[in-house]
Amino acid sequence: MSNNIREKVVVITGASSGLGESTARHLASLGASVVLGARRTDKLETIAAEIRGAGGKVAIKATDVTRADDLKALVQLAKDSFGKVDVIVNNAGLMAIAPMTETKVEEWNRMIDINIKGLLYGVAAVLPEFQAQNSGHIINVASVGGIKVFAPGGTVYSSTKFAVRAITEGLRIELDNNIRTTIISPGAVSSELKNGSSHAESSAFVNDFYRNNEIPADSVARAIAYAIEQPANVDISEIVIRPTVQEF
Repeated sequence: MSNNIREKVVVITGASSGLGESTARHLASLGASVVLGARRTDKLETIAAEIRGAGGKVAIKATDVTRADDLKALVQLAKDSFGKVDVIVNNAGLMAIAPMTETKVEEWNRMIDINIKGLLYGVAAVLPEFQAQNSGHIINVASVGGIKVFAPGGTVYSSTKFAVRAITEGLRIELDNNIRTTIISPGAVSSELKNGSSHAESSAFVNDFYRNNEIPADSVARAIAYAIEQPANVDISEIVIRPTVQEF
């Protein structure tokens, strides 16, 4: 399984917890070199120490995905540390659930800045590298909320994840055949995403739903590994992964 993953250099955003952390650990265990970005460097340092302790290869950098220069620096770290970059997993995300009537404009802006613009900054940072080497893989984490609008409460969140799917599909059509794209659309998966709501009623609903239904983060890590491990001429364009009990 690890043959097509071993020796690949994988950049992961939002890597300090949840899906990003689990993916980093899993890919490192399969022989990939992982380059981890997140704002919480203390958590990144702990994760990196444990990956190294298990014999893995890892580099870390404080990264705020709302800053394009931070993504460029993260990709440069991959090149400086391991000589190249093969894959980027644009995983950083914010889910601030609240009815539209609450007019939480600042949270709307944050979701747009992180979920859409942050992802685009990651794409912009790797595209020149991928085009120069005529290979690469862009993996964008969307959501089941990008397939069906989660409302009331998730209207803006869903709109950002619809955008992720549109961006990724557009890239697939536009880019050279040697650059692959994958949309990962998780349902309720164990992560800190469920803690993004400041609206008390919505937060209680979301946390209750996750508590009763969520599946482990390594479920998504394995899906990401599956997409990466395929032969170069095989593009896993989209994976939807949710608890069997989840209806939407």
